[in-house]
Amino acid sequence: MKPRIVAFIPAHNEEKSIRDCLAGLGDQSLPKDVELDVIVVADNCTDRTEEIALEAGKEFNLRLKVLTTKKNKQRKVGALNTAWKSIYGDPLDLYNKNLTIFEEYYKDSVKAILGMDADSRLAPDALFQLWEGLMSSRNIGGVMAKYTMRMPKKKSLISKDDVHYEEKIATGEYGGPVARWWTHQQKQDMASWLLDLQNSGGSTYVLGRQATLFRPEALQSVIDENKLDGPWQDESDVEDMLLTWQIQKKWKTLISPTARCFVDAMRTYHTFRQQRNKWQSGTVELLTNSNIGVKSKHRGKIWRSQIKTLTDFTIRVLFLLLLALAVATDQFYWSWIWLIPVALASILNTILALKTPMHRPIDVILAALLISPEIYLWVNLITFANVWLGKLSANKKDGWTTQYNAERGNTRSKLAEGGMAIILLIALGTYSCIDQRSFLTSETVQTAVKPYLETGWVVLTYLTIYTSFGMLLQIWRLRGRHTA
Repeated sequence: MKPRIVAFIPAHNEEKSIRDCLAGLGDQSLPKDVELDVIVVADNCTDRTEEIALEAGKEFNLRLKVLTTKKNKQRKVGALNTAWKSIYGDPLDLYNKNLTIFEEYYKDSVKAILGMDADSRLAPDALFQLWEGLMSSRNIGGVMAKYTMRMPKKKSLISKDDVHYEEKIATGEYGGPVARWWTHQQKQDMASWLLDLQNSGGSTYVLGRQATLFRPEALQSVIDENKLDGPWQDESDVEDMLLTWQIQKKWKTLISPTARCFVDAMRTYHTFRQQRNKWQSGTVELLTNSNIGVKSKHRGKIWRSQIKTLTDFTIRVLFLLLLALAVATDQFYWSWIWLIPVALASILNTILALKTPMHRPIDVILAALLISPEIYLWVNLITFANVWLGKLSANKKDGWTTQYNAERGNTRSKLAEGGMAIILLIALGTYSCIDQRSFLTSETVQTAVKPYLETGWVVLTYLTIYTSFGMLLQIWRLRGRHTA
């Protein structure tokens, strides 16, 4: 039996995206004498996912079979493990079913397993490039593709008289200016992360579930060492990161320098926040929960990232507080040296925008002006603060359920209420400062406030110098040949 790659595609109500995902697999060029099999797991589906997958398999000449799950409570983890057990058997099978001779040959012929999301699409030749990366050394356990968010088509291209207008909008292929702008911010964020990984040697602390090629022996070693019935676990909201850390105990985990995978972005502020809440909370849980019993050699890098985010948050909150207090008490003094970190941030974000695949001129301009990066950063800072405050809470949320509900429209954003509250707070503060100006600018108040202002500005200066050196280092590293 020829060596083969087997693709695992968990799909929960993915009738709108599964055909495109399978079309991408139909486009792939395979290594010589290597075959591709595709297993789609229709997970608790209530739509036409199974039917469309079978039709697409015939259309694109794929060796495809569909497994179905009912009442699977482990969501994507359970679906992936279902695909795994269909090949390697279930160690929890009470009847100790033996594999047939054909099943044994088939199992032995599997040399790589491709884990994919149903709303992802591999670029042509990506699978071949992932294979080359995985087979370049015996100790490589997994190779991840480079992800790029798909930009929505302009909604204005659809005529309002088009009888299929609402149907086309519902597909998610089209979006307005805000959705397109928001997608680019996620693309640039992903590009920054990918460039950082490549500049650090290509080793990654998470093999993303969107498109990763695994060595079966690496997955089996995770099962054996942790006494599992399948490689994937639902103990974490970031099951792909947990699996990567377990693989890293004995194997290398790398990012491909060439293989590309296109994935869907979160089109709204609300769905993005819920996704990032899940990612951030899962990461924090892995870093801080000793009961999970797994560590990564990249822990230092991840902690540095958390500290950087905390520093960014502290700088902005401290600056706003000091600025408001200084202006209110008439003790604000401008210094041109403040433009240095602003200029560095502008240069850095311009480079990142230019290195982001398929960027638009408007994206580069908004990056240079720091408008887009600052808005995007504030959203992530709010998520960061929310997650760490949640660590102190006794009520733990299910990140998967929260994200699914947001994507289905079962929950709504409180962005409007939050925005109104901030505007009212600013208006109230401004009115109070104007109304009480004579008191706030009196010598007594100025004298009492001055020590706090001086100390605050000193602390802010040191934090800004620290981040400025970090930006200089990042700009220096971006001069390399790596692409996102």
